[in-house]
Amino acid sequence: MVTDCLLCSRGIEHCHGSLVVHSDGTAECTDITCEDLHVDMHELVLECVQLTGGCVCVDALVAS
Repeated sequence: MVTDCLLCSRGIEHCHGSLVVHSDGTAECTDITCEDLHVDMHELVLECVQLTGGCVCVDALVAS
């Protein structure tokens, strides 16, 4: 079984973390070493409302 990352083996720049995009347009990655928060750098991109338990930014938006 091969466990190497296909993108790594092809020399394609990418992040192994998941990108979470918030309602205000900001984003954060689950990989603390990630420096490029662009959608194209991540295979998994989620809106924060998809997170189990939601997100505090959505609560703040509703309260406004």
